Amino acid sequence: MKKLSCHYFFVFALCCLSSVMLSGCGYTTRSMIADDFKTIYVTPFINRIDITSEANAARKYRIYRPMIETEITRYVNNRYLFDGNLKPAAKELADLILKGEVVEFRKDPLRYLDNDDVSEYRINLVVNISLWDSKTDKILWQENGFIGDSIYFVTGPQAQSESNAVVDALNDLARRVVERTVEDW
Repeated sequence: MKKLSCHYFFVFALCCLSSVMLSGCGYTTRSMIADDFKTIYVTPFINRIDITSEANAARKYRIYRPMIETEITRYVNNRYLFDGNLKPAAKELADLILKGEVVEFRKDPLRYLDNDDVSEYRINLVVNISLWDSKTDKILWQENGFIGDSIYFVTGPQAQSESNAVVDALNDLARRVVERTVEDW
């Protein structure tokens, strides 16, 4: 009889422990934004990259890519469509408005070969973004220096073009912007 009660106690304790472990994390795949926000308008990103300033050691890896602000706007809109938590809409119909500006586009060398040629780079797209409630015209949050990046090799079996790396950085930035909006960590 004593063996049987120990068995039931063990099963009971195991069930209690399992339920506590499964209920404790609080993670959800559901959007964390309020239910009254269903649509978003992404204003065209503004290019604030200063191409007229003098080059110096701190700025030597900054580069310029024409129309990068248009590409960022397109990628962010497409990511909202893919995500599905917020539907892109016209400005007059949107519940939320995302405003953004491109402040930096960098190509930093990460790894060199023995002959001092660069074998690996990092592309950084740096933006300032803010999310507004269109009904109250109040800012919900703002992020300065928000980064999307991509690392790529120019030699070897993993080599890819700079254009492909820029597309990867655009996808990374768009993913992060949408996650910041809908997950609100």
